[in-house]
Amino acid sequence: MMRMTTEKRRALDLVYSAQTPTELHDAYSAWANEYDRETAELGYGLPFLIGAWVARYVPRGNGPILDAGCGTGLSGPYLKALGYDHIEGLDISAEMLRLARARNVYHTLKQGDLSGQLAWADGYFSAFLSTGVFTEGHAPASSLEELVRITQKGGHAIFTVRDTVLETGGFRDIFAKMEAARHWRPIEESPPFRAFAVGEPEVQVQAFVFEVL
Repeated sequence: MMRMTTEKRRALDLVYSAQTPTELHDAYSAWANEYDRETAELGYGLPFLIGAWVARYVPRGNGPILDAGCGTGLSGPYLKALGYDHIEGLDISAEMLRLARARNVYHTLKQGDLSGQLAWADGYFSAFLSTGVFTEGHAPASSLEELVRITQKGGHAIFTVRDTVLETGGFRDIFAKMEAARHWRPIEESPPFRAFAVGEPEVQVQAFVFEVL
């Protein structure tokens, strides 16, 4: 099994242990320039794998898609290759967004915190996707309510959740609350799988798909 360097371990520890949006912003800003290379060495596959669920449920040409917590924009080129021409991105870190912008695939990139109100109108997006965001020290489960607000009826919510916060972070409670309120309905829930193919075998996630009502 791959051994992590002290630097990689410290970077992961900082982002997972962040207690405030400011701490999270600072952790990702410090990691931004090495993020792609170091996560690739660990076999981080979520930004690429999520395109499979997008392609399964979201018709091309239905309208803009939001990459929520887009980071350096790893998902963008692959979504573009799959035929999604209008992709917008949101991330807490200006440094990460600078790198995402250099990929030249995002229609718009905005800096913002998922725990607050988002700067888009109701029903603006045909779908949103989010990977590696609903995990320790990151966006709260309540963020899903605001993300669904800006997604059109009949659109899709596609995201991963880390196993360690699925119950303790209130995600199951939010899922049930929003289903009971007829804000969405469940479409698919994957079994747990590894977020990193090479290192960090204990980091398990599940993918979820909901249709917005």
